Amino acid sequence: MSIRLQKFLAAAGVGSRRGCEQLIQKGLIKVNGKVALVGTSVTSEDKVEYQNKIIKSKEVALKVVMLNKPPGVLSSNAREKNLPIVFDYLPKSSNQREWISIGRLDINTAGLMLFTNDGVFANYLMHPSSSIDREYLVRAMGSYDKEKEAKMKEGIEIEGSLHKFSDIVEGEKTGANQWFSVCLTSGKNKEVRKLFEAVGLTVSRLKRVRYGPIFLPSTLAEGKSRELSVSEINSLKNYGQKG
Repeated sequence: MSIRLQKFLAAAGVGSRRGCEQLIQKGLIKVNGKVALVGTSVTSEDKVEYQNKIIKSKEVALKVVMLNKPPGVLSSNAREKNLPIVFDYLPKSSNQREWISIGRLDINTAGLMLFTNDGVFANYLMHPSSSIDREYLVRAMGSYDKEKEAKMKEGIEIEGSLHKFSDIVEGEKTGANQWFSVCLTSGKNKEVRKLFEAVGLTVSRLKRVRYGPIFLPSTLAEGKSRELSVSEINSLKNYGQKG
């Protein structure tokens, strides 16, 4: 499996990813005897040199962290208008690696978010081919019937893209508001909200409670995070391969 050269160098302890990228730009890194270019990828078979020394990657254990994201927090590593970002709530990563977000939640959506120190694993979990489903609790206002349910399950084209739920379960109803549990296998921007709006319902609360086999524990308070166990990480690895 190939990885970006700057990631390889950072894993070997040469420096931060940004610092390693600068070393590549300055022509200080060689791969198989030739000066490397930015964008180069390497495998375990390649010979990487820096300051006339062969660089060997250190094995870094795969880590995954879950966060109970509060509403009002940006799923971004860039700050806007002094708003808090999800990375403010995460533990400091080892080897100065930055945590990589496995998908996003919009600013008003709360609940389960996952982060990892491995970009390849993050891409696997987010890619549509993995068919990993996400479950949300939704509170929506407006009239609801089986016809609208069927439309959201069959799929609705919104802004040139097909959106649909794989499952919808009706929950408690109080006045004009009703709770739902919905599942989908894609991570399109604001997909849950757009689907409800497409059938005339307005979402007033939205919380992700599951990502594949990983459920948001009731004991994990908003703004708190914890690392996944090895067995939980293995369940994520295998979940997308089912069926």
